[in-house]
Amino acid sequence: MSAPSGTSSTSIDRGAAAPRVTWGRLGGMLRVLLAQSLLIAAMLAFWHWATAHGSVNAFLFGTPEAVGGYLVKMFADGSVWHDAWITGAETLAGFGLGNVLGTAIGLLLWYSRFLSRVVQPFILALGSIPVVALAPIVIIWFGTGFASKLAMATLSVIVVALVISYKGAMGVDPDQINLMRSLGANRHQIFRHLVVPASLTDIFAGLKLTVGFALVGAIVGEFMSSADGLGHAIFKAGSLYAIAKVFAELVVTMVLALLLSAVVVRVERALLPWRHDLQN
Repeated sequence: MSAPSGTSSTSIDRGAAAPRVTWGRLGGMLRVLLAQSLLIAAMLAFWHWATAHGSVNAFLFGTPEAVGGYLVKMFADGSVWHDAWITGAETLAGFGLGNVLGTAIGLLLWYSRFLSRVVQPFILALGSIPVVALAPIVIIWFGTGFASKLAMATLSVIVVALVISYKGAMGVDPDQINLMRSLGANRHQIFRHLVVPASLTDIFAGLKLTVGFALVGAIVGEFMSSADGLGHAIFKAGSLYAIAKVFAELVVTMVLALLLSAVVVRVERALLPWRHDLQN
């Protein structure tokens, strides 16, 4: 049967191919999920076998059953939700503040090569300082409450965000800049319409990197002084030699990190629709 008038055979072929592409992607996702599940199952099975046969000291490394038991207790008494909420709020606040400040400074340094050369050694020096070394000073400055955890998370993020955003701004194609200048664009217009959009790929790469840094900063702050949060729970369990509970808290921490990273990826897909590699 011939194709209806006004409809080309090419469009029909494309329409028929679309479901196959969708099912192919779904199948690929399912295969990846299956492989990940099998890997986790194999690791747990090996862990159980090693502790059950005495190859690994169960007191020092815990057991999968004990970790699962602590997870059930934490969900039953609600402590996991409370601690995850506290740490998550500290992480998000420091992640947002650190990236806003770092990205803004990094992009604005594009305006002046002289200023960027002047401050570059100081930025590198600040970035070389371990965040944990700043914890005692941060506690003295900001106290033992939310502000000190916010400061730790922010300090963990800001330098990385600054360096990555500056790299993205300086990596803009000079030919495109010269083209905009030839069309009469001033420096501010070039920055707004070319430099910032062209830097978004690098900026979001930094966001996906710094979400973990912010979480580490918040937990380090909770190690030093806190009565709540995942970091406090991990420190308390470790001080009592409850290794299985430490692993249970670490599982919750990893899940929180994955959820925060997934949010960043979703935002990136929404704001960068032209990135086809992100839509798969």
